[in-house]
This record gives sequence, structure tokens and C-alpha cells, in this order.
Amino acid sequence: MAGDALFGRGKELAALDALVERLPKEGAVLLTRGAPGTGKSALLSHAARRADSSGCTVLTASGVETETRLAFAGLHQLTRTLLPRLASLPAAQAEALRAAFGMARPSPAAQAPQFFTIALATLNLLGEVSGEAPLLLIIDDAQWLDSPTLDVLTFLARRLGAEPVGLLLGIREDHPTPLDALELPEIRLEPLAANVAEALLDTAEPQLEPALRRRVLDAAAGNPLALLELPGALRRHGESDDAFLSSAVPLTSKLERAFASRLAHLPARTRRVLLVAASEDEGVLPDVLAAASELAGSDITLDALHPAVEHRLVSVDGRHIRFSHPLVRSAVLQASPTAERLAAHRALAATLDEQSDRQVWHHAAATGRRDESVAAALDRAAARAENRGAPAVALAALERAITLGELPTSAARRLLKAAGLALDLGRTGRAADLLQQASRLDLTVLEQARMVLLREGLETDVSTSVPRLRLLISTAEAAAEADDPQLALQLLRAAARRCWWFDPGRDWRERVVAAAERLPVPELHPELIYVLAAATPLERGTVVTERLERVESDGGYDALAAATLGTAATMAGAYEQAAGFLRHAAAGLRAQGRLGLLSQTLVSLSFTAAHIIDWESGLPSVAESLRLAEENSLPRWLTGARIAKAHFAAVLGDLETAQTAISEAERQGLAVANPSNLAFIQITRGLIGLAAGRHAEAFACVWRVFEPSDPAHHPFLQSLAIPVLAEAAVSSEDRARARRAVSLLDEVAAATDVRLIRANLGFAQALLADEEEAEPLFRTALELDFTHDPFTRARLLLAHGTWLRRRRRVTESRVPLRIARDSFAALGAAPWCERACQELRASGEGGARPTGASWDLLTPQELQIAQLAASGLSNREIGQQLYLSPRTVGAHLYRIYPKLGITSRGQLRERLSQT
Repeated sequence: MAGDALFGRGKELAALDALVERLPKEGAVLLTRGAPGTGKSALLSHAARRADSSGCTVLTASGVETETRLAFAGLHQLTRTLLPRLASLPAAQAEALRAAFGMARPSPAAQAPQFFTIALATLNLLGEVSGEAPLLLIIDDAQWLDSPTLDVLTFLARRLGAEPVGLLLGIREDHPTPLDALELPEIRLEPLAANVAEALLDTAEPQLEPALRRRVLDAAAGNPLALLELPGALRRHGESDDAFLSSAVPLTSKLERAFASRLAHLPARTRRVLLVAASEDEGVLPDVLAAASELAGSDITLDALHPAVEHRLVSVDGRHIRFSHPLVRSAVLQASPTAERLAAHRALAATLDEQSDRQVWHHAAATGRRDESVAAALDRAAARAENRGAPAVALAALERAITLGELPTSAARRLLKAAGLALDLGRTGRAADLLQQASRLDLTVLEQARMVLLREGLETDVSTSVPRLRLLISTAEAAAEADDPQLALQLLRAAARRCWWFDPGRDWRERVVAAAERLPVPELHPELIYVLAAATPLERGTVVTERLERVESDGGYDALAAATLGTAATMAGAYEQAAGFLRHAAAGLRAQGRLGLLSQTLVSLSFTAAHIIDWESGLPSVAESLRLAEENSLPRWLTGARIAKAHFAAVLGDLETAQTAISEAERQGLAVANPSNLAFIQITRGLIGLAAGRHAEAFACVWRVFEPSDPAHHPFLQSLAIPVLAEAAVSSEDRARARRAVSLLDEVAAATDVRLIRANLGFAQALLADEEEAEPLFRTALELDFTHDPFTRARLLLAHGTWLRRRRRVTESRVPLRIARDSFAALGAAPWCERACQELRASGEGGARPTGASWDLLTPQELQIAQLAASGLSNREIGQQLYLSPRTVGAHLYRIYPKLGITSRGQLRERLSQT
């Protein structure tokens, strides 16, 4: 039958053979997509035989509709023969996989394994196996795999390039999966051409009468399985069954009916075993026979399956029962009355005593009414799924519990918990529906507060809304009175974030801060520091930086706290402190496998590094944050990563890359409007204009940050924008407008002594000064602390040297111009370095431009890998940090050595330190 199903698929077979031939050299991913019956399973079987005969290791799995609610069931099916090798993995990864498969019972204090740790463990496990022989993973009916397994496969598909591992998936047409976003190569199985269909039918059924042959060809419409199955079904049904062949009947229904016609003549006990097998997820033979015996009330043995095997409906391998086609399974279910299907689920629930998750889902499927005990069991299943790193499965369990539960108090808890999970998974539409249901219930004060906080996650309108701020503050106060200060602080953090987006006025910002400071939390609480920084970054900037210094000296903060503190530091302009906190956060989140949060932290670190021009951490952070934001579907953070990329490219003088990145960021930023991102976009566009020598264009872009009616207006980012605005102000009109902006900003920032803000204002005042005031202002500005902002200091020196030269103080001008030139060269700021060189030549001093640094030769990811290797980490340790396989790390190093002119790992540290 498999050979018949491949009839006319020569091109597709050649593509599969080519994939298998490539495996010893490189990884490959291929999708096989088509309607039911077009031959996907037959093609996958051919690939398995071909790979096996070529010396490859073949691992297989198959999705089942009822299995989608069991966390990592598909991954377990795919890798179960490799489980003895778990000991070869790093301990944290091995433990994560054991927990995902339910092989380890986590302690109450244990953290749930993060998805990316599970995915990396899978990648490394497969890498261990492929080191012995090329490996081919074959998954049929991938559209019915559980969500966590599909996510792992998507992770693998992005990273198999350097591994001798192939991934081959069969997916039913019109069934979307996460893999679709990767735009992978695929074989699309179309219906057979008319002549090929005729040849297949004549081969399979050479004795068909002409009239019947034509009717079968018309009804099959080129579907290979239909061509093979419909003739036999017609003989069993009667050749005059016009309804069966009617074009109004979908082909899938015809095929189900064709398979159902084979069932009608089977013994009752055989049909009973098939019904249980169709209702069960894993096809474990002892489980199926035990449940069938429970259903029949008498012992049923393997002999009962012989008739079904003879009719080619199922196959049995001693441990498992497999349906010959998914449509056989659905035909069995469709042919059974509802009462019998419910009874089959009850029988399975009664016999799966040692398998709680499978048991509870069968209990849920067996009940036709509300049942609080089943709902409570689903609650426990949801908790287990969360503990195994499968929030999507936990959400499904809670949603089913909501439909079965009887107690209103439990309903509110379930709805709010489910809404939180839906938000975490990015399913905002579903979260909104769940919160709408919860709003109809009689909620407690704390439940109402949680709902308000959850609704913040749904808000797409980021404008200042005084009623919204009032609601957040009053709800926080109510939560505090109900003895939940942490929930209150989270609500006030949301309010402060809104104040950061758009300034509602000082009175409202002070109300947010006052409410936070009344809470019984320590003054060094990271969330409290965040509220102060977001709501009053200028007014309390000094307080924020002082508290950040105290937290730094005390230590003891975890990765999540460090991420919050780092973000607070960036809001207050304390970039040097932000860098330390964010690096700490990135290391901790990376170790925990929390790559969604890691991508956000890396974007913040990228911004920080961009503004203090720290190439060595900034460029790798940008590259990694771009990759992770795309993988985790975080559009706002992807926009931020692109802005940071454009900023670095502008400073380097790579204007084409800068323009492309900022245009992509602006398109994305307008789709998910966020004022801070819009402001950063205009500041970066201004920097690009400066790099290109287009000062008027640069000024027009940055001025938008200062214009109250502009969507990019952002009063708290003006202190970051003011140096770019000042440098871009060339015309008399622009200089006058820039001076007014400096004067207003100086008034607002008078209360702060945050180093960056004072330095930026000093820079702008010097550049914009009138002739008689310029010299003392330049000297005052040069005495400010630019320790952590060498780029701005070098620009100040360039401006000062230029000012001196144009006033014929040529000898004096050379010192600041030389320092500026050398600083720009060290920073890689090519456009500004060239200007410094031009000014020096104009002053009568020649000399070549200094050479750049070694990192300039590498891509950002290569630089990151080279830095880690130079620090002494092994390929495996680097892979664990970057969520790559050791072989991929080795491939990168193989390309890095010749670029740097070295031959070994030991030379990396010295080469990277050279300029």
C-alpha cells in the first residue's frame, strides 16, 4: 500500500533522498505538507527506510489529536529511546528534561524548568547521538503535537545548521504551526495529475468497470488514498451509493466512511478495542487492552486485534497499537455512538491509575455535566504542567476546569490564573475573553486588583489617561489595605510606567510616588526604586542613583531584581550603574533559561551600551536581543533592538545598515506605538543625520522629542537627546530653538545631579554658546565627569578644537583635536574620526588615521563567542550560555581564527585586547 501511495511522487522522493544524503555534512529541515491521503505518511516512511539503510539513526513520533493537552508528550515519544543518555548532559539540563517528562517530582520550593532549558537539553541530547551517526527525526501529523513539543521543534529548526541532524515533518494542509513563521523549505503534495491518477487506479484495481472507474476518479479528485480506498468501500456499500460519491460530500468524509465500512464487519470485541485505542493518546497496548476489558466487563486479549490487523486498519508492534492512517482513528470515533465514546473514556480513566495527567483528561472527556471534583483534578494537572515548563498545557487544563467547575469562588481564581497564563503566552485575545468572564463574577478586593493589573497587560493605548492612573492608584491603595503590599506595588509600577510613557503632569506623578512610599516595603525594594525612576526621573534622579549605589554595595539581589534595577537606572540616566545591573540580570536569566525576559534585558543593555559606546558588550547584546525577540515574538523589544543596532551602525559610519535598521524599527514602532521607542527612533535618526553630515535633517528629527504636540515627544528623554540636538543646530534659527530647549531642560533638571544629565547639558551649553560665553562654558563642560561617556567627551573635544582653530588659535586647537581623533578611532566612530582628521589637517598637522580594534573584524555573534572562549569557557559552556550546540560554537570558532589571524584558542585573549 505504501508503494502505491508513492505512485507519481518521483520529484518528492528525490528531495527526500537528497536530504538524507546531506545529513553527514550538515543539518536540514524539511516540511511535507498536504491534504489527508496525499501520501505524507508514505513519504516519511520512505525517508525512514532510506536513512536507516544509509547508516543514520532514525527517531520517529506521530501527533495525535487527543495528545495535544499532555505536556511534552510528543517530545517524549520522539526521544524516549535516548533517555538513558540523560546522564551525559549538564545536570541542570538533564533535570529539566526529567521534569518535563514527569520523571522527577519537583519539590515545592523548586523552580519550574524554563522552556529554553528543556529545548537546549534536547538539542544537546540529539547532538550527543549525532556525534556517533547522522540522525534523522521524523514526525508525522505534526499539527497535532502538543504545544510545548512544537515549540521545542521550532527551537531545533533554528539551530540545526552545524549538526548532522535532519528534521522531517508531515503537516496536514491548512493547519498552522509555530514552524510556519520560519519559512522552512517544504514539499507540498498536490493532487495527482489526471493521467497519473488513472494509472494508479488501474494498477490497484485493474478490473473496475469503466463507469465505476470514472466515478471513482471523479470522487477521488487525484487523492492517492481515495483512489486506493474508494473502490473497496463501494463494493462493501453497494456500487449504486450515489450519496457516497457526491461532490457535495467532502473528500475527508468520504475517506472516513470508506474506512468505517471496513469496521462494520469486525467482531464486537475488536470494535471495542479499536474505540478505546482511538480514544487513548499514546497507543500503549497494555493500557488499551486493560481499558477495553473494563469496558467489556470481561478479559480482552491481543487476539481481539487480529481482524483489524488483517484489514490493515492497525498495526501492532508488541508494545504499541498504531492506526494505519489518522482517518481510520477518526472513522472509528465517528462510527461510535456518543454513549459508547463516553464509556470508553470512563474505562480509560478507571485503568490509568499511575498516569495522573492522562487519567484526568479522560475523566474530563467522560463527563457530560459540571463536576467540581474533576475541575479540581484539572487544577492540579495545570499546576503540574506549569511545574514542567508547559504553560500552554496549564492554560488548556484551567480552561477545561472553568467549564466543569461548580463553585463561583473557584471560577474567579481559575479565570484570573488562566488570563495570566494567556498573557504570558502572548494570547491577548484569549486573556481579554477570560477577564471579561471574570468581571461578571462577585470578586474580592484582591481579585479585583489582580484583574486591574492583568488588564494593564492588554492595554494597547499607551497615552496618558488620568482616569486610568486614578484607577491604578486607588486599586493599589485598596490592595494595600487588604494586606497585599506586593500587589499594590505592582499596580503602582504600572502607573509609573504610564507616567514614563507620557507625562501626565507633576501632580499625578507625585501621587504615584507618594502612594508607593506609603507601602510597608524597604526603601531599597527594586520595584519601589523603579517607581521613583519611572514617575520622577528628574525630580528624584539623585535619590534613585543613591539607592542604586547602596543596592550595588549591599549585593544579594537576584536576576529579576537586577533587571528591574537596571531598567530603573536607564530611566534615571544612570547608564554606568544600569550596565552592571543588566549584565548581572542577563547572566542570571540566561542560566535560568528565561529567554523571553533575557531578550528584554539585552535590549536594555544594548541601549545602555550604545549610549556609553561599549562595543564589546553592546554589539553581541544587540545581535542576541534581535534573535531572541524574534524567537519569542516580542515586537516592542524587537523594535528596541533594531534602534540599538541602528545607533551602533550610525556611530561606526555604516549608514546603510543604520538606515535599514531604523526604518524597520519605525515601521514596527508605529504598529505597536510606544512613546519612548518613538523618541529613541528620532534621537537615532538624528545621530544618523550627524554621521552623514546632514545637520538640518538631524535637527528636524530630534526636535520632535522636544515638540509637545508630536507623538515622539518625551520630556524625560530630552536629557538624552540634547547633545544630538546641540550638535545638529547649525543654522541661526535651529541654534536659537536649541538654546530655548536647553534653558527649559536646565530648569526642570535643576534638582538632579545625575552625572549623565549634567554632562549632556554642559555639552549642549558649550556648543550653543554665544561667542563671548563659549570659552568658559567649554572649559566648564570639559571639567565634568565623562568617564562613562567617552563618545560625548570626544565630540566635545572636537567641537572645542574646531572652535579654537576657527578663531586662529591653531596651536591650541591641535591638542583637543588629537585626543578627539584618537578617541574616535578607538571607539570605531568613523565619521567623527574623519572630521577630527580633517580639522587636524586644516590646523597644519598631518598623520594617518589610527587603526580600529580587533572586534571590528568579527560579526556580533562571533565577537560574543570569541570573548567567551577567551575567558576560558569550553564550547559546551559557551553553548549553554548562548543556547547553541557545542558543534555550532566550534563552527563559529573555525571561522573566527582566520579572521583574527590566529590559529588557536590560546591566542584569542591577546588578539582581542589589541587595537
